[in-house]
Amino acid sequence: MSATYVHHRLDAAPRRWQAVAERLSGDAARRVAEAGGRLYGAWRSQIGRPRDEVQAITVWPQGITAAAAEAALLADRTDIRAVASETMVPTLRPTDTVPPTRQGNYAFRWFAVPDPHWPEFLDLCAAAWPGFEGAYDSQVVGLWQATGDRTGAAPDEVTGAGLHGGIRSLLLTRRPNLAMWERSKLPEGEAEAAVRDKLSRRYDLCDWTVVSTATLLTAVDRADTARWT
Repeated sequence: MSATYVHHRLDAAPRRWQAVAERLSGDAARRVAEAGGRLYGAWRSQIGRPRDEVQAITVWPQGITAAAAEAALLADRTDIRAVASETMVPTLRPTDTVPPTRQGNYAFRWFAVPDPHWPEFLDLCAAAWPGFEGAYDSQVVGLWQATGDRTGAAPDEVTGAGLHGGIRSLLLTRRPNLAMWERSKLPEGEAEAAVRDKLSRRYDLCDWTVVSTATLLTAVDRADTARWT
């Protein structure tokens, strides 16, 4: 698949994350569509990131720069104090550009993997995902490789850009809730233990990794109204 994805992280003004999110789903999504792209999804912080941070992913059928995608998404920067965007390309998933629509607990995990370990890293993902999804009512939305094309040049402790070498990637997984997050870390039986062994090996191959969770603002089944961060 030749589509380019762009990860956007928006730092909203205090208590203005919801207003920013509503613009993303409305005017911003229309501008992206007019420019030839699509709003793939928007998420609000759950655990591990500031309350007023919103993340979004846009998808473009052909190549686009991070700056151009950011300009299309954020023509109106009212109530936005800072934004960081970076282009990504899909690896094993997603295999199409259909966006996620189900509410749940979405884990944004960034990795930095030494180049020699990357093939094994991908093999472990491919081997573990079917068992992971089957055992825990969970879905791997995508694993994207960061290209390094980003807005801003400062080191980014959230994505590892400018701080860690090797191949940086973003893994986005959905679980139905936080209870399943804990359940997925505690395998029951041989089959689940085998899945955990593969994921643990993948974890040990990377130089650096960090995770935060969010809920889907663009979900079509239900809104998340809980107070998390």
